[in-house]
Amino acid sequence: MYTAAYMTSTKKPGTTRHKVLRPQTRANLTDKVYNAVHAAIQAGKFKPGERVREIEIGEWLQVSRTPVREAMRRLQSDGIIEPKAGGLAVTSFDMRAVAELYAVRQILESAAAGLAAVNADQTELALLQRTLEAQQQCPNDPHAQARINKTFHEHLYQAAHNRFLLKALQVLRDSLVLLGPTTLMTSERIEAAIKEHAEVVAAVVARDSRRAEDVTRRHIRAGYEARVHSMANHLHESSD
Repeated sequence: MYTAAYMTSTKKPGTTRHKVLRPQTRANLTDKVYNAVHAAIQAGKFKPGERVREIEIGEWLQVSRTPVREAMRRLQSDGIIEPKAGGLAVTSFDMRAVAELYAVRQILESAAAGLAAVNADQTELALLQRTLEAQQQCPNDPHAQARINKTFHEHLYQAAHNRFLLKALQVLRDSLVLLGPTTLMTSERIEAAIKEHAEVVAAVVARDSRRAEDVTRRHIRAGYEARVHSMANHLHESSD
C-alpha cells in the first residue's frame, strides 16, 4: 500500500506528463512512528504514566492515523505503553518492578559476558576494545556516553553467539527504555562505568568466562544502585 506516494498528471498544452513520486509503504511509516516514540520515551520527552494520543503523535510526525495506530499496537505488545483511563499511556514502573528488571538483567548480561569470553571472534573482541576506547575519550559528555554505552552492550550481546539469549536481551532492552534517561549523567558514574567496562573487556579478552560473569554482574548492580539514587532524587524534587 502506498501512503505518501502516488502518480500525478501535469498537463501542458498538447502534452500529458506523469510524475512518479518515491513510494513510502505503510510499514515504513509504522516503523518511523514506533522508533520516534520509542526514542522520545527513552529521552524522557514522554514520562511514565503520561497519556500518548494518536492524533498528537500523527501531527508531530506528519503521518496519517493508520501507521500511528499500528505503531501503538506494537508498542503496547512490547509493554512500552499500556491502557489507561480509556486511552494509552507510557508504562510506569514502581521501585519493585525496577528491582525485578535489574535482577533479570544481572542474570542475562552476566551470561552474555561469560559466553562472549568463550565465543567471541577477533573482530568482536576488537569492537569491544574500540568501543571502550571511544568511551574513555569523552568522559565529560553524558549524551555521547549514553550512545556508546548502548553500543558497548550490544556488541557484548552479539559476541555471546546465542540467538535465544540475544532475543531475551532485546526484550529486556525494550523494558529499560521505560526507565528514562541514562544514569550516566554525573562524572562520578561515568568514571565508574568506564572502569567497569574495562574490567568486562579484560575478562572477555582473557577468555576468563567466570570473571567476565562476575564483573558484569557487579557492573549491572552498580547501575541499579545509580538508578535507584536517581529515582529517589526525582521523587524528592517532585515533592518539594
